[in-house]
Amino acid sequence: MLLLVGYGLWLNNHLRGLWFATLGLLSNTLVIFANGGHMPVSPVALRAAGMEYAIDEVARKYDAVHSLMDASTRLWMLGDIIPLRIGDVYHKVISIGDVYLAIGVALTILEGALQARRKAEEPFDIDLRF
Repeated sequence: MLLLVGYGLWLNNHLRGLWFATLGLLSNTLVIFANGGHMPVSPVALRAAGMEYAIDEVARKYDAVHSLMDASTRLWMLGDIIPLRIGDVYHKVISIGDVYLAIGVALTILEGALQARRKAEEPFDIDLRF
């Protein structure tokens, strides 16, 4: 799956926003591979995001994707270390790769919208000569 996403990004490298998405994908892939197939998650960030309940679950590798950061974590700075908390509604911990992915997706959508607007504003080139 990762190869397919990478291939799709490569085919669409003319879209400048996707360069950020590619950087995010590479960042997340690198940290996951460096840590045996698991995305390391900071327990400090989990607490800051109001997700203390998840610390034990992540420590037991409950979801098979994440692992709790410790002294042996490689490339910890690329792991899930950024706490997000919006009131009592939204709690999440993300990585810098996730940030780059979000920026890349937003820029790609914006770029597509601007291109569509420019096309819509172009005058029609109609040859009325007979």
